[in-house]
Amino acid sequence: MKIRKLNRDLHRDLGYIFFAMTVIYGLSGIALNHIDDWNPNYVIKNKEISATISSFDFQDLSRDNAIALLKNIAPEEKYKNHYFPKEGVIKIFIKDGNIELDTQTGKGFIETSKRRPVFHQVNYLHYNPRKWWTITSDIFAGSLILLAITGLFILKGKNGITGRGAWLTSIGIIVPLLFLLLYYWNVF
Repeated sequence: MKIRKLNRDLHRDLGYIFFAMTVIYGLSGIALNHIDDWNPNYVIKNKEISATISSFDFQDLSRDNAIALLKNIAPEEKYKNHYFPKEGVIKIFIKDGNIELDTQTGKGFIETSKRRPVFHQVNYLHYNPRKWWTITSDIFAGSLILLAITGLFILKGKNGITGRGAWLTSIGIIVPLLFLLLYYWNVF
């Protein structure tokens, strides 16, 4: 009876202690699973622009003239730097983005990026930014193993590991094995 109570108390307390880390790794795991579908760290926006450029001499464009051009194109943006990546194209770097403009036609685009709230922060932690976080996440990983094991023995009887729990645990083991057979060993 004492072992069962200790098991339940350990499972409960680890669940409370690692609630936030479970949410952090769950959210960042979902984001990283879909990294080809969207950028989990940044919201990137592209907008086509058209500017009147007849008054600008692009042969010798100084910093001040580039700032004046920027004020003409996007007055609310803050100038950082500029250069010509290829003949007939100017690229102006702005805070959180850039503007690329055809110097002949005045057509181009503005690209801005903003950190995606919540996902940027949880992904930062998921990538193990520092030694102490790595140690903390290793402790969390070990605790997940303990949570899984102690969870098997929370209930007893027909809903416990010797009854319904055995079937559900078996399904939980079979699913990743099937994917390993399918993807890793190319059995199917």
